[in-house]
Amino acid sequence: MKKAIVVGATSGIGNELAKILIENGYKVGITGRRKSELEKLKQTNPHSYIISSFDCTSENNSTKLSQLTEQLGGLELLILSSGTGDLNEKLDFKIENRTNLLNVNAFTEIVDWTFNYFQTQKKGHLVAISSIAGIRGSRLAPAYNASKAYQLNYLEGLRQKATKIKLPIYVTDIRPGFVDTDMAKSEVQFWVATKEKAARQIFRIIKRKRGIGYVTKRWWIVAKLLRLIPHGMYKRM
Repeated sequence: MKKAIVVGATSGIGNELAKILIENGYKVGITGRRKSELEKLKQTNPHSYIISSFDCTSENNSTKLSQLTEQLGGLELLILSSGTGDLNEKLDFKIENRTNLLNVNAFTEIVDWTFNYFQTQKKGHLVAISSIAGIRGSRLAPAYNASKAYQLNYLEGLRQKATKIKLPIYVTDIRPGFVDTDMAKSEVQFWVATKEKAARQIFRIIKRKRGIGYVTKRWWIVAKLLRLIPHGMYKRM
């Protein structure tokens, strides 16, 4: 049986992906802060889930992931679906710091542990849910967009590293647009996908082992347009 971990499985995309993995023959380790939500998920298939409840920003992620992997009996796929972000026009440092603690610090510890584990194992697949927001900055949510830009570039570095060491380690960067979850806080939203639709598309991207995937697929058009907007015009938006 294939083994996977979903970091951030209490709700949203991570929760839906955990269900899809079970449907496709995986044994899945699920993590998150709200143990009660993890227990609800486990009740749907008690023998296929293993729970490890912890807060990525305050716990030793490496130790927790090592313990969970040992309980699973191995690891072939890790999906990082844990992130945060708030609108913060007033630049409240508490909000910015909370965002960076999860989206930068915890993210880095988790993907580093995963890559090193797969390098020792000589194979594996790391998937991280970033965001199309990482392509440009934002006056409304500076830390969120900046932290997502960090993730985009960090994952690109890991793909380059995997190529350099010539091992079948796959690093997939999932860049969603608007998805109907608690993370969708923008005042202007369009092409909003359900979490179920987003998860199904993400799983197809995972199966193909693609380096970058946009969810839903047409968000690659927005990504392209964002890159083409001149800096002088973008700063006035």
